[in-house]
Amino acid sequence: MKRIKRGLLLGLWLLLPLLALKASGGQEDVWLLVDAASSTLHVYRGEREIERFHPIALGRAGTSRLHMRGDSKTPTGEFRINWINHDSDFNIFLGLNYPTLEHAREAERLGVLSTEAFNDYLTYYSSHGNPPQNTVLGGNIGIHGLGKGDPQVHAQFNWTEGCIAVTNRQIEKLANWVGLGTKVIIR
Repeated sequence: MKRIKRGLLLGLWLLLPLLALKASGGQEDVWLLVDAASSTLHVYRGEREIERFHPIALGRAGTSRLHMRGDSKTPTGEFRINWINHDSDFNIFLGLNYPTLEHAREAERLGVLSTEAFNDYLTYYSSHGNPPQNTVLGGNIGIHGLGKGDPQVHAQFNWTEGCIAVTNRQIEKLANWVGLGTKVIIR
């Protein structure tokens, strides 16, 4: 009897991932890759590219592992979309969870973020589920449209304060594919 019970449990355990895959329609998650070197935002479903937006605009001062408040650099690393504003001055704003815990740890290790500020970061994060946006590392980093901005300027220059910008049409298309928790890699 124990063998039968164990066999049924093992069989159920092996079937659960298949049932979950079927329940999700068999589709893999959408995720985004922002390639600063080519000024391109790639949209992937699993390992398959389903869309590409070029050119994109980044921060006026380029990219850096750590974005500091006011430095106009786009932070690099792995992020998640953790808030969405459909009523933004930039048409739609897909907010990223910058500074991540990894960024905050690195900033503390480098002496950019004090131990006290790091502990405040941890306290805020644990009580709100999102990183604070008012540390020396800045915040309010995301992917957004142009709003009423000039498409010609967008096509020729990195003009943001650290965000990733695409056209209004592109952000509207992108907003249909992504949601809270969507992975975004910026490199």
